[in-house]
Amino acid sequence: MQETLDLGRIVVLALADSVNPCAIAILTMVLLTVLTSDPTKKKKVLLSGLAFISSIMIGYLFYGIVIVQLFKTIGEFISHYSIYLYNGLAIFAMLMGGLQIKDFFLYKKGSFGTEMPLWMRPKAKKVINNITSPRGAFIIGFLVTVFLLPCTIGPYIIASALLSPLGILQSIPWLILYNFIFVIPMFIIVLIVYYGIKKVDEVSGWKEKNIKILHLIAGILLFLVGFSLLIGFI
Repeated sequence: MQETLDLGRIVVLALADSVNPCAIAILTMVLLTVLTSDPTKKKKVLLSGLAFISSIMIGYLFYGIVIVQLFKTIGEFISHYSIYLYNGLAIFAMLMGGLQIKDFFLYKKGSFGTEMPLWMRPKAKKVINNITSPRGAFIIGFLVTVFLLPCTIGPYIIASALLSPLGILQSIPWLILYNFIFVIPMFIIVLIVYYGIKKVDEVSGWKEKNIKILHLIAGILLFLVGFSLLIGFI
């Protein structure tokens, strides 16, 4: 696994994760909450958005370290069968990609493995509604990562498993890169709202209008990574 690890796969997996409508929806809820609490202070929107994104990155970095260690431990026990684990990751990536592509043709809110379950959405909204400041956005961001996991964890598991042969210390820069790419769309949305290019509800409307396309892009990227792993390409 270590010999085939490269920058390309990590970047593609992160890109697939970054266009997930689930993460975009959560951020727009945060920005809308902050704007509602004090619509005159745009700087507060910027700082709250950045604080929220920072906490998401830190939270996901922690999850990544845990997953890397988990797969490293598993790998040590089944070292003679690592090829099966590697092929399993490939099939898992292709399956996750297939689920995303399915949502392009047969979209359903809260689809398994691609979006936040419907029963979790009111709970996430209730938590987010408590945000009134950048500090609150940072603290609550850690809690929100739990709600994001069902719809974003798939690509991250694959990336972390690929990184596991490196060990935790060597994996951290890769995990930071992954998470930086993951939050780029969030960062762009915060700037768009802060500079008044688009309102939050317009961003949310764009996401809803293009949700099938976002799923398709994520699906194609995931499927390609899985296929490359399966045939030993890239």
